[in-house]
Amino acid sequence: MVRLLAISGSLREASSNSVLLRAAETLCPKGLAIEHYHGVGELPHFNPDLTESPPESIMALRFSIAHADGVLISCPEYARGIPGSFKNMLDWLVSSEEFPGKPVALFNASPRASHAQAALRLVLETMSACVVEEASISVNLLSTESSAATIAKDPMIRSLIVSALEVFKQRIDGKKAGYLHTDPAS
Repeated sequence: MVRLLAISGSLREASSNSVLLRAAETLCPKGLAIEHYHGVGELPHFNPDLTESPPESIMALRFSIAHADGVLISCPEYARGIPGSFKNMLDWLVSSEEFPGKPVALFNASPRASHAQAALRLVLETMSACVVEEASISVNLLSTESSAATIAKDPMIRSLIVSALEVFKQRIDGKKAGYLHTDPAS
């Protein structure tokens, strides 16, 4: 079983990014499971003085990352960048042992979020994540009030999500079997 940790960069429960991740969960292919991380907004402000003995919430985040085979991220754009709370979470993972080499797929709920996507890719590259481009998708949920069920029923979006998840699962299975190198630049 391949376990993914889904993390929305939005704190809004009804955000298109969170809904997209919930739709992905309903469309999981066999052998894939998605768990959602909901603690982004509850993390303390990053403080490098605390990295040696991090707060309990940070330990829980790192535990979740360590026990996931891959990370599925959907992040909005605020003021042409990554939302502060989401960047704060990433800052806590920079010096962790759990994140480098971790396969990551990016699900973008708005094609207009290009600045945030570019910034996110730069941060993830710096953190030595392995972004799986073939499993990263962009769909247009801008100005829609779609539910996860509605998104999952849309034939075009459904096809994109299922294909991305299958590719992501294959890449992770290959990494587990030792078939693929984990160079983040690949």
